[in-house]
Amino acid sequence: MDDVFHFIIGDALILIPALMIVGKILKELFIFPDRWIPLFLLPIGIAGAVALIGCCWEAVVQGVLVTGTAVYGNQIVKQINKRSCRLEDGE
Repeated sequence: MDDVFHFIIGDALILIPALMIVGKILKELFIFPDRWIPLFLLPIGIAGAVALIGCCWEAVVQGVLVTGTAVYGNQIVKQINKRSCRLEDGE
């Protein structure tokens, strides 16, 4: 996961925790199924990158990268927690 940070510019890094928070809020509000949350976060990530960088293709790419990193990071945390719960249960 460290390799992806070579591609994300410093200004866009703030979008990763912001997108994770928005995703958590959407999950808690039960607005729509969990499987649609990443698709909802993508335009938010792109819009955030465009707001930070300006309207260009690089901003779109940065938006996709930060959204992917936020969703991937969330899944890593979930899987680690799931694995540690199984280990505690003796599986």
